[in-house]
Parts: sequence; C-alpha cells; structure tokens
Amino acid sequence: MGTWLMIGAANIVVGALVGLCGVAGFLLPMFYTASLGMSVSEGLALSFAAFIVSGALGSWNYKKAGNLDVKFGLKLSVGSLAGAVLGVKLNMIIPEDKVKILLYLVVLLSGISILLRKDKKETEEKTEGASIGKNLPAVLLLGAVTGAICSMSGAGGPVLVMPLLVVLGIPVRTAVGVALFNSVFIGIPAVAGYLSQCRIHKILPVLLLALITHGAGVYFGSKNAARINQKLLKKGIAVFSIIIAACKLGGVF
Repeated sequence: MGTWLMIGAANIVVGALVGLCGVAGFLLPMFYTASLGMSVSEGLALSFAAFIVSGALGSWNYKKAGNLDVKFGLKLSVGSLAGAVLGVKLNMIIPEDKVKILLYLVVLLSGISILLRKDKKETEEKTEGASIGKNLPAVLLLGAVTGAICSMSGAGGPVLVMPLLVVLGIPVRTAVGVALFNSVFIGIPAVAGYLSQCRIHKILPVLLLALITHGAGVYFGSKNAARINQKLLKKGIAVFSIIIAACKLGGVF
C-alpha cells in the first residue's frame, strides 16, 4: 500500500511540475529505479508512458495558445521515432548498472542546464529559428539523436530538446510546445520496447495508477502555471535534481 501511495504521489507532483514549467519528467525514472528498486526496464516503461500523457496534454494546451509549430514538430518527430527505437535497442545491450549511471548523469546535466539557461523576454526571442525548419535532413538528424539519447536514458524529451531548439533560434514558448509534442513520439516506441521486457501482469496495475495520477498532476499544473514564478520553480527543480543525481553518482563511484 505504501508503494502505491508513493507512486501516485510522485506522479502527481512530477506531473504538476511538468504542467507548470514543461520540465521535471526526467525525475520519474530515477524515482522508480533508485527509490523503489525497480529494474531499469520497468522504470523506463512506466516513465515513458507518463511522458506520452504529459506530452499529449501539454502540447494540446500549447497548440490552443498558438505556441506549437505542428509542421516542424512532425518533421522532428519522424527522426525521433527512429532514434527512440535505436535507443531502446542500445539500452538492451548495455549492462543495467551502466544505464543507471547514464540516467544519473543525464539528470545531473539536465539540472545544470536548467540552472544555467537564461530565459529570454518574449520581445528578445530569436525568429531566425524558422530557417532550420526548412532543412529537413538537419531536423531529422536532430530528432534521431535526441530521440535515441532520451529513450536510452529516460530523459523524457523536453529537458533535452527544448534547450537545443532555443539555441537554434526557436522562440522559447514554441520550443516548449514542440518538445512536449515530440515527447509523445519518443515515448511510443520506448514504452513498447521496455514493456516487452517486463512482466505485463505485474506492471499493468502500476501503469494504470501512474497514468491517472500523472495526467491529473499535469492538468492541475497547466491550469495554474500562470500563478507560479517560473524562474524560481525551475531553479528549485534544477537544484534538487543536481543534489539527488550527485548523491546517487557518489554512491556508485
């Protein structure tokens, strides 16, 4: 019973944080593997299923607000589908302890990137990012590389894809919307791949609980995003992630 409560609470909290600021999903895989002692496959299957829910709900809200470039998102996601399949296959051949180290490193670097990244004012956002959308090979390659890294490590998508899109000149709000949209396409092959390595009868009840509570958290967070200081929240998530990942890496090494 205690484990079920922990899973429900974790998904509500992380879902709310994703709804509030678009990041924090990368904390779920570490919660499942480090806190609950699940296998990497079980943890990633549950996490990516949640990422599909948060990606679908989040990107829909961004689309309604006019901050989702669907055409560009689809191009990026075609590459991500292929990359995600490759990432799952790489995860299968890499020893589980190595995958956990990779996961902790991704969480650590994600926290650092969130902490260091400076949000631009809307009037200062670059517009030259539209040019990358015209370069189909570059967009497909970007999608494939990020898709492989995310599906192999459990990073989710937005925390890696969003900063890269901003660097390439995509406006911040559009970058968040596209990254959430893209996470659905990373999540689908990842869930299929990792579920095939799990005992379905064992994980299915947990999966249903995780999806319901994560969806509720995302809905609540997205409804209250305007009331929260985004910069302060992101810094808090970043510091928490860095501390936890550093502690886990310290125990490994």
